[in-house]
Amino acid sequence: MTTTIPTPPVKTDSALRFPVASAGEVRREVARQLRGVRHARRWLALAVVLLSLGAYAGVLIPQLMGRIVDLVSGQASGSLWHIGAQLLAAAVVGAVSSAAGFYLVARLSERVIATLRQDMVGTALGLPSHRVEDAGSGDLVSRSTDDVAELSSAVTETVPTLSTSVLTVVATVMALFALDWQFVVIPLVVAPLYYVAARRYLAKAPQRYAAERAAMAERARRVLEAIRGRATVRAFSLEDRMHTLTGNASWDVVRKGIRARTTMLVLNVWMLIGEFLMLAIALAVGYHLVATEALTVGAVTGAVLMIIRLRGPLNTFMRILDVVQSGYASLARIVGVVVDPPVSVPDSGVDAPQGRVELRGVGFSYGGSWAVRDVDFAISPGETVAVVGASGAGKTTVAALVAGLLVPDAGEVLVDGHPVSSLSDSERIARLATVSQEVHVFSGTLRQDLTLAKPAATDEELRLVLERVHATAWFRRLPDGLDTVVGARGIQLDPVAAQQLALARVLLLDPAVIVMDEATAEAGSAGAGALELAADEITRDRSALVIAHRLDQASRADTILVMDGGAIVERGSHAALIERDGIYARQWSAWSAGRQGQASRASATSQAGPGSARPG
Repeated sequence: MTTTIPTPPVKTDSALRFPVASAGEVRREVARQLRGVRHARRWLALAVVLLSLGAYAGVLIPQLMGRIVDLVSGQASGSLWHIGAQLLAAAVVGAVSSAAGFYLVARLSERVIATLRQDMVGTALGLPSHRVEDAGSGDLVSRSTDDVAELSSAVTETVPTLSTSVLTVVATVMALFALDWQFVVIPLVVAPLYYVAARRYLAKAPQRYAAERAAMAERARRVLEAIRGRATVRAFSLEDRMHTLTGNASWDVVRKGIRARTTMLVLNVWMLIGEFLMLAIALAVGYHLVATEALTVGAVTGAVLMIIRLRGPLNTFMRILDVVQSGYASLARIVGVVVDPPVSVPDSGVDAPQGRVELRGVGFSYGGSWAVRDVDFAISPGETVAVVGASGAGKTTVAALVAGLLVPDAGEVLVDGHPVSSLSDSERIARLATVSQEVHVFSGTLRQDLTLAKPAATDEELRLVLERVHATAWFRRLPDGLDTVVGARGIQLDPVAAQQLALARVLLLDPAVIVMDEATAEAGSAGAGALELAADEITRDRSALVIAHRLDQASRADTILVMDGGAIVERGSHAALIERDGIYARQWSAWSAGRQGQASRASATSQAGPGSARPG
């Protein structure tokens, strides 16, 4: 009888990444954000009025210059000083109004971006942990940094300029129509050309800019992986591979960026054709109107100057589409996180925390072959289960499944009889806590860092948990005790102290189940003893799953699981596995021999003394 192993589910990047919002979703979200800004409509209306006034003042300038031409040629009467004063007034009013309008639009836009970024981060923090893990932290980091910066830059550069360009074009067309209706033939002929150019540009640009943004997210993910996993990279000599992957991701950004900018080059050709047609038609119409004495030379001169000035806003409007599309691609990615806020998981009605964990036929795939398959084991209340195995055996995946960071593709993970993914936040926090080898010290006082786990904790409680994790030695050296600022803006704690701080937070949290994923791996020989004692303290009287980096830590567990190739190949107590003389027994023998060798070398060094000479 042949056993058929099912094929793991295929997980595409599009299914795992955060979505990109549609145009309708972007419009609705921007409208919602504007409603959240106090008096936004009033400020927006005032900005439109000011920008319109600035555009009208700009149109007056070429008309007044045309009157000067008529005055000099004798076709009009008046005072040159009077026209000069009007020119000065129009220039001042235009500049002040446009500047004020720019300020209001930029201020309103930046406030919307700020609240949008806050909503995005808040939404991401409220997502289930496995959702963020599936999407990839690089994607989220890219959206909250690269995309926000791109959007902010685009808004600052485009929104005021775009609004001014549109209003200037409208004001110029109205002024030309008021001067003589025949001038309207210019926008009627040129507008379709610009429309076709814009349509061709917009048909390709959004997808190309979105692809560029996605490539930037992939580059960020590769860089983060290389930085966060630097110890593993060095341990397995993966530097060349990581350099290659990061370099490929960077070049992908370059290729897609050039492809996106190529669309702008094509647009420039269309714009040059449009400019030629616009000026040629303007000169032809102007000559006809002067020849038929429908308009004076000065009036036609003013009209031609208005058309020449119109080239600027039109070119700006078309060229700015490059920045607009890039900014819009970033906006759609940001809204893609916000548009589907997480729905809080209701209480499942599970009883008081007991600390019972059970995995039944659990399998999980990252998209290719099974990372773990057919995993079955249980942790009784107060029991410690250790998982050992070579790198890539599936240990960390099992820890992530128990912690609820991943959702199994097959089977189920139960905590106190309920699937861990169905537990509400409060139910999960009361039952589960995870400590990995990578911990974070938040910037702030030591008291603030500790009370994240228990806000109402007293100073006496904080000192007690630090003592229980054997952190008293370095705590007593802090200049201000619990009020000492630690983290990025204060005292930098060494890896052992940072891990002890994380373990102290677990004691304050007091969960029923603790998952330790090689939490003492970064200690080194100097801090191994202190961290192992601290680990023993937090696992005492509670259920624990320990991904053991050191076999002596695994030997103290009630049950040891040996994993290989994503499956459990051995299980039992330390004594039983040694007697079985299998994989674990061989690992233990090699581990013990290594420890004895280290002890012998240390003893020899001690006997030689610090003054022993090197061979010369």
